[in-house]
Amino acid sequence: QAQLVESGGGLVQPGGSLRLFCAGSGPTFDPYKMGWFRQAPGKEREFVAAITLRLNTTFYSDSVSGRFTISRGVARYTTSLEMHSLKPEDTAVYYCAAGRGYTSIPHTAAYAYDYWGKGTQVTISS
Repeated sequence: QAQLVESGGGLVQPGGSLRLFCAGSGPTFDPYKMGWFRQAPGKEREFVAAITLRLNTTFYSDSVSGRFTISRGVARYTTSLEMHSLKPEDTAVYYCAAGRGYTSIPHTAAYAYDYWGKGTQVTISS
């Protein structure tokens, strides 16, 4: 079965930077898009960023636009999320996700993704 593994989480001071990584694999793993979601305690999982694997088109939530950058890695099914100017409200478990191309489902919707990693903790605190 397909699997996604995240890495790079940790503790960072406000205003600092951090970079997360995700690697996907599997005998039939061939997603159309990969992205990142996050979930803070007591809140629902929210969209952060996504990238298509054909044209490398990127998408960002308003809360992270201008501060975060999603990109493709060297390996085919890898992606990274570069985060800058981190704020305490960015604290959450960050999940890597991958999904097929669903024309009727927005890329910002969690149910548009078929595969999920276990998550990596990102904490921004002084």
